[in-house]
Amino acid sequence: MSVPSHMWAIRKQAAAPGLERIKIETPKIGSSDILVKVRAASICGTDMHIYEWDPWAQGRVHPPLTVGHEFCGNVVQVGSEAHNIQVGDYISGETHIVCGVCEFCRTGRGHLCPNTHIIGVDRDGAWAEYVAIPAVNAWKNPPDLPPYLATLKENFGNAVHTAFSVDTRSKSVLVTGCGPVGVMSIPVAKACGARQVIATDISEYRLDLAKTLGADVIINSADSNAAQKIVDATNGLGVDTWLEMSGAPAAIAQGFTALKSGGEVAMLGLPSKLMTFDLANWIIFKGAVVHGIEGRRLWETWFQAEGLLHSGAVNLEKIVTHTFPFASYQEALHVMESGKSGKVVLLFDEE
Repeated sequence: MSVPSHMWAIRKQAAAPGLERIKIETPKIGSSDILVKVRAASICGTDMHIYEWDPWAQGRVHPPLTVGHEFCGNVVQVGSEAHNIQVGDYISGETHIVCGVCEFCRTGRGHLCPNTHIIGVDRDGAWAEYVAIPAVNAWKNPPDLPPYLATLKENFGNAVHTAFSVDTRSKSVLVTGCGPVGVMSIPVAKACGARQVIATDISEYRLDLAKTLGADVIINSADSNAAQKIVDATNGLGVDTWLEMSGAPAAIAQGFTALKSGGEVAMLGLPSKLMTFDLANWIIFKGAVVHGIEGRRLWETWFQAEGLLHSGAVNLEKIVTHTFPFASYQEALHVMESGKSGKVVLLFDEE
């Protein structure tokens, strides 16, 4: 297909709150790259940080920049040195572009590569009609997978990586933070054999969504007795395994309080600022094992996620609560900002 010289893109044009939809040049590809015509893109917390221009975004992002990193689409151009991919392939994209030659990349830990560049953060992203990415960052999809689900694959990978990093088999599992990744981790834990999943959040909307996705117990973390209620839900024993998705200091304190001695923790949520941490009582005296989670294991997590979806062990249909045409991105951002949503998806096919 012919590719136009210019395209619509949603951009961070200046170092200030907000985004703009403007026409820019269609990206050119290098010899190992592909050009993808975007079909759908979903909104992530990172996109919200950039949109709101919070301290993290101010210290990391350098406008002008096309935002967005969770996407799917069809390959329309292939570089001369790009292998195992063809024009017409329907792909989802891995955001983290790693160097491939550092110690981490060469020992199977590319998700920790210190030279990582992130699509939509460090280089132009996918909230555009076309996006250029390295061919190795493409994951081929079955042709019948709806775009509103294909765009979730990377974000779903965060839930899979978190849940698979600890033992959830026959365990009581706590999930703190019921944003999209948190609620996606619930059916993953269930698919792995968790006997009980307890979910906490401050939003009743998100707690209801967690219940829909399979949580056995939901508790509002704004309750002053939330930690005790978590313990009570485990017959006074405390939770075996905890998936921390909120980054909220209060929820983190509740989680460590409710964690059984010798329990495991996988922490994905990012606190917005430094917090007080009771190292002695929360970890040392409790004998807790804590895992920090960064991105997705390349490419192990993608194969694990594909297995869960292909087998039917996990169904992501209910996580997508809102879809909008690309041009209605402002409305989509406002819905995401409200906290009364699951995953919000921009559909380019509706343009």
